[in-house]
Amino acid sequence: MKGEVRAFAPATVANVSCGFDILGFAIDTLGDVVRVKEKKEPGIQVVSITGDQGRLPLDPTKNTCAVAVQALLTELNQTIGLEIYLEKGLPLGSGLGSSAASAVAALVATNRLLDDPFEKKQLLPFAMAAEKIACGVGHADNVAPCLLGGFVLIRDYQPLDIIKLPVPKDLHCIVLHPHFELNTADSRAVIRDRIAVSQATIQSGNVAGLIAGLFQEDFELIGRSLKDVIAEPYRAALIPAFYQVKEAVLAAGALGMGISGSGPTLFVLSKGKDQVQQILEAARLVYDSFGLGVDDYHSSINTEGAYVLD
Repeated sequence: MKGEVRAFAPATVANVSCGFDILGFAIDTLGDVVRVKEKKEPGIQVVSITGDQGRLPLDPTKNTCAVAVQALLTELNQTIGLEIYLEKGLPLGSGLGSSAASAVAALVATNRLLDDPFEKKQLLPFAMAAEKIACGVGHADNVAPCLLGGFVLIRDYQPLDIIKLPVPKDLHCIVLHPHFELNTADSRAVIRDRIAVSQATIQSGNVAGLIAGLFQEDFELIGRSLKDVIAEPYRAALIPAFYQVKEAVLAAGALGMGISGSGPTLFVLSKGKDQVQQILEAARLVYDSFGLGVDDYHSSINTEGAYVLD
């Protein structure tokens, strides 16, 4: 057992348009870092959090890092003492899987500290326990790609059935995070509980088309399949300039655009790097016209997931 371990966990895009609550992928350039250190006294202590502007709780029963680690220790029937130090690299309430990244980084660090009693995939239930604390529901569409990397399909929860999908080498992602915070509860509240059979048929066809496009490296099929008739029509109204940005990036050569998680962050997929700059410029022009600031990032798809730093 090592004295302390640091781990990184990446930002994620959940839903991926048509894949509401069942699809997600990891990106490269953003994420959280967690250091876990052994201490003499039993129990988990969240010692410090940076990058959150003082908004996240240090209380180990409410902090996603600590909740995830406690779930792991409970499974092992261990009562050791651990200190947790969280460095937030992700904005809160952004739709980039911020709570998932914190929990996953803490789990990967703790697992290594304990000499890897679990394989990566076995850490998922502990991360989902933390998501339940953060979001009210233990969804896996952020924590699964964050942990495993790449595109991930959550086929079922009873029992948990996670499938890692192939990623075309030339597939790139642009993330647009407008300076606007959208509450997850508000974003979920606008979605209808029931949908028409015709909507279910369209959505199923697009999910199947997106997965087929990933397997076949068919970029045009991927683009055609990035259409959501269940969540996007309602959530788009909560996100300033959504349709204007979508029109602009598609005209600039993007494969497609959608809402990352519950928003307000948007994701844009492109084939290769050649059109990235013009896509970014097109989006910035729209946000400028609305008087909105925006942080934007370009990344290939992260196929590794979370990993130990040292």
